[in-house]
Amino acid sequence: MNLSQTRIRAGSWEGLLTGSEERPELAVTLLDAPLPGVEVAPLPDRPGAWAVRVPIPAEALNEGVQTFLIRERTSGKKLAHFTIITGVPVEDDLRAEVDLLRAELDMLKRAFRRHCTETTG
Repeated sequence: MNLSQTRIRAGSWEGLLTGSEERPELAVTLLDAPLPGVEVAPLPDRPGAWAVRVPIPAEALNEGVQTFLIRERTSGKKLAHFTIITGVPVEDDLRAEVDLLRAELDMLKRAFRRHCTETTG
């Protein structure tokens, strides 16, 4: 599966997911908390393609860098991410990259702990 951003408009992130004949189950998280309202709709003229819409809640817009992770729900595979930076202008995207790395490290820590629990008990 491949998920690419098409735009951010009217408070929603929109993307195109390809490579899945069945409706994909997606999970979107911000700071490890799941976001509700993710929509996945088939594109009638493109078999195996899906329009994805992620509403960006107003309470998620805070000072600094906010990184949203989009994953396939059952496998946990990261499909995409998007970052929103608010407040003080950033000289470059380094803060966004560090925030993404932090979010991915948290995801890996959870997976490692789950693996350790399953193999020892």
